[in-house]
Formats: sequence, C-alpha cells, structure tokens
Amino acid sequence: MKIRAGHVLRRRSTEHGGALLAVLWLSMALTAIALTVASTVRAEIERSTIHSEGVQAYFLARAGVERAALWVQWGRAQGVVGPQARYYYPGMRSLAFSMPSGDVVVDVIPEAAKLDINRVTEEDLLRLFDAMGLDPIAARELTIAILHWRNPSGQPIPFLDSFYASRTPTFPPRHSSLENVEELLLVKGVTPELFYGTYVPVPGMMPSLDPGQGSVEQGLPGAALPLTWRPGLRDCVSVFGSVRTIDVNWAEPAVLRAIGIPPQVVQGIVTRREVQPFVTNEDLLGIAPPGTPGMDRLRIGGRTQYTLRATARLRQQNGQLSNIRRTVAATLDLNEVAGERPFTTLRWYDTAWKQ
Repeated sequence: MKIRAGHVLRRRSTEHGGALLAVLWLSMALTAIALTVASTVRAEIERSTIHSEGVQAYFLARAGVERAALWVQWGRAQGVVGPQARYYYPGMRSLAFSMPSGDVVVDVIPEAAKLDINRVTEEDLLRLFDAMGLDPIAARELTIAILHWRNPSGQPIPFLDSFYASRTPTFPPRHSSLENVEELLLVKGVTPELFYGTYVPVPGMMPSLDPGQGSVEQGLPGAALPLTWRPGLRDCVSVFGSVRTIDVNWAEPAVLRAIGIPPQVVQGIVTRREVQPFVTNEDLLGIAPPGTPGMDRLRIGGRTQYTLRATARLRQQNGQLSNIRRTVAATLDLNEVAGERPFTTLRWYDTAWKQ
C-alpha cells in the first residue's frame, strides 16, 4: 500500500513538473510573439512618421520654390543690389525662408551658368571634356558624337552609326536639337558617371593607410585614396544654357575652363565666390590681369531662365528642425512682363540632388 502511494505521488510530481515546463515554454513563446509584434508596430510607426514628415517637407519645398520664383522676379524688377535689397539680386546664390512649419533654403541657379548643349562650339566642348578629366582621344570622340547627334544634315559616321545600330532597342541620332539634357545619355561615350557626376581621387594627394592594413606600395585595401566630387555633364550643360557669356557665381570650374579661362584664374574665382559672391562687374577686375582669355565671357546673373533648388526641413514641436530633408527643383522662365502667369515652368524635378 505504501509502495502504491509513493508511486502515485511520483507520478503526480512528474505531471506537475511537465505542466510547469509547458507553462514556461508557452510563456516564452507568448513573450517572443509580444516582442515581435511590439517591434513591428514600433517600426511601422517610425516608418509612417518618416513618410509623413517626408511628404510635409516635399510640399514645404514646393512652397519654397514658388516663393523664391516671386522673389527673383520682384528683385529683378526693383534692381536693388546689396545688403539693402529685400528680394533677390544678381549675384545672390541662395534665398532662405523661415516658415511656420519649417525652414527652406533655395539655391538660385541661372541657366546662364551652363553651356547651351545645342549651340556650344566644338572648341568649348573639347576644353570642357578636358577639364572633366577625359583623355584627348575620348574627348575628341565624344565631341564628334554630340555634334553628330544634333547635326540636321545627318552625315554618316561609320563608328557612330554602327554603335547605334548594334544597341537593343536601337536609338538612332535625332539629327536635331536636344529637347532635354537627359538625352545625352543616349549619345555614344556618355556614361552615367560622366553625366551625373562621380567621386574621383584628389589630384596630388597620397593614399591614407589604416594601421595594420598593408602598405600603399602593395596596393592593399587599407590604402584609401582621398576622394572629391566631380560634377557631371548635367551640371555643365543645358538646353536653356548660354553660348557666349557665363554666370560667374554658379558656373562649374569645368565650364570656366571651357570658355578659355586659365586654371589658376579659375581657382581664384572659385575661392573668391565661396567667401563672397560677385555682385558687380567691378568685382571681377582684380581677379585677373586685363586681357586674360575668357574673362570677357563672364557675366553676373542670368537671363530669364533659372533653376530653383529648394531644400526643406520641418520644424518639430520642440522648435528644433527635423533631420529629414527633402529637395525639389524647377527650371523656370521668369516672364519679363508679369501677367496672369508670372513664370512658366519648363522642367520640374520631384526629387533633386544636392551635394
């Protein structure tokens, strides 16, 4: 009898232990599920918040573009230059707006700071590609390809015609003016890196070496080259650009080189405008000696076509600006005679890039 009672007690103890173990496993499973759900909900909330702030920043940037367009037009009409000016004046590089929902910085880029891709001369193109780092043979071939693409006569060039015919699908040259600058991506020799820009090693800089990662001579991964941003063709040419005179405040160094300005003078111009933009023609007098090539092709400000690139940041409830930025851009034609439409939108970019 005592043996049977002990057996029953052991069996009940085993059952109780199994039940407790099952409860523990169930609790762990429910905890894991709860943590997973909580993590998913938190991630979705953060994603929704980021998306919401991004949408709000987008419309804030759009508002910045529209306000800047009016400020540029009003400033051009008033003609006031210098610190006393309330609106834009030629030479200003950007406009800053503080709005109830956030801050917007709008870069005012005259299209006259770029070369007109449909009318730029062969000589200017060759100098441009040389300044962009192309070797002489590649620069010559690319210049021929662009001139061939826009040439109405459509004279056959074997190495170009065979290239366009071999592509699938084929995109033969238009033999007409380019309708937009992105059309250059179809031209033989124009790579995405050349068009959009890329990072290149800094000339004359030695590679930096992480300790224990090998030597520069061995070419091991630890030898890292310092890089700098090289603008692309889209920053240097435009279908709304200029042929003769180039805006000095926004022109890329490669564009300044393309119009014949010597490299040392280009460096002086870039250094000067980073400190203070050129506002009057007198500001240009001390940059280079009289008769310096290309200096007579510089101008301050543009004509009526401008690209306005707005970067917006929302203001949070604590008054600080959000880390989320949204950049949009528009190429506008500011009509000389203000009427019902103070400006005409030529191109609109929902997503723009700013270095």
